[in-house]
Parts: sequence; C-alpha cells; structure tokens
Amino acid sequence: MIDIESIRKDFPILSRQVHGHNLVYLDNAASTLKCQPVIDAINKHYSNESSNIHRGIHFLSEQGTELYEDTRKTIKHFINSNKAHEIIFTKGTTESINLVANSFGRTYFNQDDVILISTMEHHSNIVPWQLIAEQTGAKVVEIPITDAGEIDETAYTELLTEKVKMVSMAHISNSLGTLNPIKKLIKQAHDCGAYFMVDAAQSIAHEKVDVQDLDCDFLAFTSHKIFGATGVGVLFGKEKLLNSMPPYQGGGDMIDVVTIEKTTYNELPHKFEAGTPHIAGVIALNEALNYVSSIGLDNIKAYEKEILDYATEEIKKIDGVKIIGTAKAKASVLSFTMEGGHPHDIGTLLDKQGIAVRTGHHCTQPLMKRMGITATARASFSFYNTKEEVEKLINGLRKVQTFF
Repeated sequence: MIDIESIRKDFPILSRQVHGHNLVYLDNAASTLKCQPVIDAINKHYSNESSNIHRGIHFLSEQGTELYEDTRKTIKHFINSNKAHEIIFTKGTTESINLVANSFGRTYFNQDDVILISTMEHHSNIVPWQLIAEQTGAKVVEIPITDAGEIDETAYTELLTEKVKMVSMAHISNSLGTLNPIKKLIKQAHDCGAYFMVDAAQSIAHEKVDVQDLDCDFLAFTSHKIFGATGVGVLFGKEKLLNSMPPYQGGGDMIDVVTIEKTTYNELPHKFEAGTPHIAGVIALNEALNYVSSIGLDNIKAYEKEILDYATEEIKKIDGVKIIGTAKAKASVLSFTMEGGHPHDIGTLLDKQGIAVRTGHHCTQPLMKRMGITATARASFSFYNTKEEVEKLINGLRKVQTFF
C-alpha cells in the first residue's frame, strides 16, 4: 500500500546526515519535509514564470494567475467545499484564525457572548479569540479535557448554552495527537445555535477532511504541515458567512472602487486577499496536495497508525518514560517525559544522534498546566518514517537515559 523506499526518495533532505548520523526526522507536527514536486514547482516559478498575478494582461501574469487559481480548485476538491471562492489564501493557520476572530467577531459578537475553546488548543487558537473578546465584551470559556487528553464531552454539552456564539477547536491536538470527534461536536454546537471553526493544521495531512460532511462553518490549515511551503495558509468559510463579514486587511486586489471618501470591496475570495500573496508557495501547494492524493489518505492513515502503534509499544518498555496523551483515537504524535531528564536535554542528546524531535510546551501552555507538567519531548510521524527509525529513536532514548 505504501512504497516507502520510493516515497523516501521523493524527499531529498532524508538523504543528508546530521552530526555524522543519517537524519531521522520526527518533527512532522511542527513542519513536514518537502517533496521533490513541491521543490520543483517553486524553482520553476522563479525560474520561468515569475510575475505578479491578477490584473496583468501579459503572458507571465496570466500564466501565473491560472496556476495560482488552479490550486484553489484543487483545494476545493481536496476538502470538498461547495464553491472555489469559499477558499481564502492566507499566510497560515494562525492568520486564518485571526481573520475569522476579527472579521466574524466584529460582525457577530456582542457583550457577554461566549466563545468556547478547549484546554488542548494551540496558542493560535486561543489568543485571537481573547483579543476579540476584549474588544467586543465577549467571554472566552474553556472546554475541559480528561486525564487521557480527550474532550470532556459531558462538560462540553453543559457549556453549550444560548450564549455560545462560536466554538473553535483542533481536529487533532498538536501536543497529544488526540483525534477529536469533530463532526459530533459540530452538530451539538449547531443544535444550540453556535458557529464552529475547525483548526485542521494537524489533521490535513493525516485524515480525510470533508467540510460539507463535517458541516463546519470555518476550517483552517497550513501548507507547510502537508509537505508544501511555509507562509501559505488556507481558510475555508461558508459563502454566506464570508459575504457577511468585513475585510480583514485593506490593500490591493481586495477592492472594487477606491475614492478618498469611500471604498467598495471585491467579491469573494479576493475580498480577504489583500496585497501580493506568496504566489510560488500557493502554486507549490497544488503539487503537495496532488502528491498526497496520489498516495491516498486512507493508505497514509493506515501506515502511520502502524508506526505510531509500534512506537507506543516500544517506548512503554523504557522504565521512567511516561506518555502524555493516551486518547483512544490518536494520530501520529507521541509526547512523553523521562524521569530525571528535562525534555530540552532529551532533545539535545537525541539531536547528537541525528534524531530530530520537538521539545517544550508546543504552544499549548494551558494543556501543559492541565497535565501538571511544563514541557514534553514529542516525536511526530509521517508516511516517510519507518519502523527502523522508530528503533533508532528507542535506542537513542535508552542512551539518553543512561546519560541521565
């Protein structure tokens, strides 16, 4: 189902060495590696197609515009949105959430309205809501989680009152790997009259995301978490909501008519795409999505589950190591602590063995507080990782433990 050797050849960085060891890259939750089609697309754009898009009537501009808009069409099919103009390009998941918090919030939030977010959220799905709450008089309220790192669904149900205007939640936790029952949670929110935003930054490369099936109002993800370039994000929003919201930023391309006295705004999606975008990155995202589609998300999910299950069982054999996040439904994230060693020291010593993991609070400080810790070491897997690399991680951790 997965031709791992062929796939690994498509990611040139996997052939390099770090500190004299073959690279073992287990930091995919922070950013995925780039496949050759993505690298080639970026090189091709700057070598042969470089020009600004939209409004230009010369060949290069028209060619670039067509390629750029082709990506929007690909995303429409990839996440099954109803219309292509429901797809907005941003700088990343962070900007997408900020856009909704500001533009939707200024339109819909009133004094004492409630915004629900969970304990496991990334800071990017906390701070924007806090900022708009301060401006509008709304309140940010926490949805608690269990010791296993799952949404406390009983508490969630109790929190869903008529005062709730927005629920914003991660599809998959970047710190725990928890796969939330997002479709069920969305329906509950809608049943009480609330809107729902999905942070799909972690899920987009690991799970099928169908916005019509989920019936989410907004959904955000970022290119660099699905093998594309940094600096490119995607926001999906239902057409009716996007049309009702004011622009987030002003500038070129988002306008219709400008006078000194007043400006009228462009139609979707351009109303929310002010200024010159990351053209090469958007074009390259098309290649990344096509690459993932060629392998198949079902195949990717099944293979990554094998890797995660194997790593989980092997790490349990190391005395003094505690897994943080034991949800029944998990994606390919393995966070842990080691008795006697700080996560930063674990990461440093693994790096000397060529093994790249992430350490710290992972931009989830409320979650760390809930779990009674300050940081974890986190190994996160993708479909180009192997069981042999898991074995190197386990052997590396045993060496780290000996050092401590």
